[in-house]
Amino acid sequence: MARDRAERGEVGGLFATRPGPSQPRLPESTSPAENKERDVHAIPDPPSNVLSAEPGVGKTCTLRALRRRLPETEYRLTYCHNATLGRRDFYRQLCLALGLSPRATAAAVFHSVSSHVEELGRQRVHPVFLLDEAHLLQQQVLEHLHVLANYQWDQKPLMSMVLVGLPELWGQLSLRKNRSLWSRINCRLSIESPSVADTTEYVEHRLRRAGADKLLLGSDALTILHEATHGQLRDIDRIATNALRTAARRKQSMVDRELLEGVLERDQQPRCES
Repeated sequence: MARDRAERGEVGGLFATRPGPSQPRLPESTSPAENKERDVHAIPDPPSNVLSAEPGVGKTCTLRALRRRLPETEYRLTYCHNATLGRRDFYRQLCLALGLSPRATAAAVFHSVSSHVEELGRQRVHPVFLLDEAHLLQQQVLEHLHVLANYQWDQKPLMSMVLVGLPELWGQLSLRKNRSLWSRINCRLSIESPSVADTTEYVEHRLRRAGADKLLLGSDALTILHEATHGQLRDIDRIATNALRTAARRKQSMVDRELLEGVLERDQQPRCES
């Protein structure tokens, strides 16, 4: 999975999906390929889902994988990332994402969205609403989201929602006042932090893509890199690149522990622009 994400120029890694509180644990995987399949296929369709993880561990990458998996002829995916708006502006944003003309009032906007979803249902196209940064949703929006999933007297889910955010999203959704929405979320997943092996695989692949025929970081350096970055690929990219540049200037063929520790120390210091 780290390899595939690196090839697309995305930040993410090889992470196992784990269930949230009170959910059965998924079976452990035995290979990176199986882990990737489990990440994506653990999200069923068409029910609604929630996916949480710490920053930089692959939430958005998982959404991209889900988008590729769903046939365009059967699903209409809508992606929203601005979750800080009030209820009316939130629905106006949703209208724009769906290609609809925003209305003046919250009721009119909601009616427009509802009518569109029902029309897609008659066309046998299932809309999937992907909401990133969902932990930033205002309570007034959270309290109203469940209505989006309530069609045909709640007999049939004409629209699915995938809420993605930081771990605090769990606490927000589990509040009693959000129980109507929480009860409609069929699949509740979180993404585990990566391991040293995941970091090593990612660095090794990026080096191969750059033309290197061997791993240019020693095992001690990789362990320190993983511990310092917590496996977050944005940080791995920055620090590993600086370490390789430093090694090149010193004419060292390998990034060792001492060199990497120096790079990490400088990385924590503010830079003064002259």
